Amino acid sequence: MRVLIFSVTAGEGHNSTAVALQACLNERNIDCDVLDTYGYVNRMLRSTVAKGYLLSTKKAKRAYSGVYRMAEKRHYNANRMSPARLANTMIAKKIMQYISASKPDVIVFTHVFVGIVLDVLKKKGKIKVDTIGIVTDFTMHPYWEESLHIDFIVTANELLTMQARKKGFTDQQILPLGIPINPKFSMSVTPAQARETIGLDPDKPTLLIMSGSMGYGDIARSIRNLDKIDIDFQIISVCGNNQDAKMEIDRLITNKKIVNYGFVNNIDLLMDAADCIITKPGGLTTSEAMAKRLPIIVVNPIPGQEERNAEFLVNNGVAMLTSPTFTLTEAVYQFFTNPRRIEVMRQSIDLIRKPNSTTDVCEFIVERAQTKRGLL
Repeated sequence: MRVLIFSVTAGEGHNSTAVALQACLNERNIDCDVLDTYGYVNRMLRSTVAKGYLLSTKKAKRAYSGVYRMAEKRHYNANRMSPARLANTMIAKKIMQYISASKPDVIVFTHVFVGIVLDVLKKKGKIKVDTIGIVTDFTMHPYWEESLHIDFIVTANELLTMQARKKGFTDQQILPLGIPINPKFSMSVTPAQARETIGLDPDKPTLLIMSGSMGYGDIARSIRNLDKIDIDFQIISVCGNNQDAKMEIDRLITNKKIVNYGFVNNIDLLMDAADCIITKPGGLTTSEAMAKRLPIIVVNPIPGQEERNAEFLVNNGVAMLTSPTFTLTEAVYQFFTNPRRIEVMRQSIDLIRKPNSTTDVCEFIVERAQTKRGLL
């Protein structure tokens, strides 16, 4: 049995989802390859997409927000080829060559633009095996309406089914199994055990603040402000790849105990140690936090998909959203002075979290592959 997973490097979420699925399938002794789609087609194309995404979401937020909103509001015409479809149609032949050589039983993809490529090939009858798309946010991104010929689409939650239907997908195509995350986030140790492991007071309230793998936001300033709050708690700081922020925080003299990291591979343990996470609302990070039943304070959402994630999380009672008039310190103060609010947020998390998402998606992939092979 063989599975192909197509990803795109535009942020870390698409690749992280692909890697989580690959690991899960490999544990079942299933041959599985992950392909960086644009990197396979052309290295310069991969670099352009990856750097362009980083630049537009970090340095040109207003422009990115406008483009994203225009894409959301556009009126799709099946008889007119969009720029995204035109660009991805041009690489369809090379992707088909890879698929033909690999002979997969199922194809999975984690970015909507790959969905357009596969839609072109499906529509022409070039691909006979099942194709499964993974939506990596709590929203249906623009251009999913151009992938309607794929066989199945995995969404983050049942509450997104209406959005998927509006895009044109049928109920038979929609699989609300959750965003696949590393299975380690479905396992936990007690907060006290986790805190002791990383050198914190096991009995003291703890905040986890993250800037994401790309180091967004002024995390040092946030910590200086948090240190001024007249409540006794301790802080875990994760700066990702932002080495300047890491060094600045290391130099801070604070009243509160702070454990400061750069890029780490044990976010699951750090989440176990925390009472609350302060983070950008990426689909993967917030799914991991909810798997841990961890309330969320949202900061610095990237325009577009992360703003939609924030809306979903806040409207479903699992997160608080900061703003210029509702600052991070105000959010943290309200969080720690209202134990009932914490309890209610965790109850709300229980209603929408998907801690077994990766296992559930993998089981479906295996089932479809076995069906195609006539084993079921």
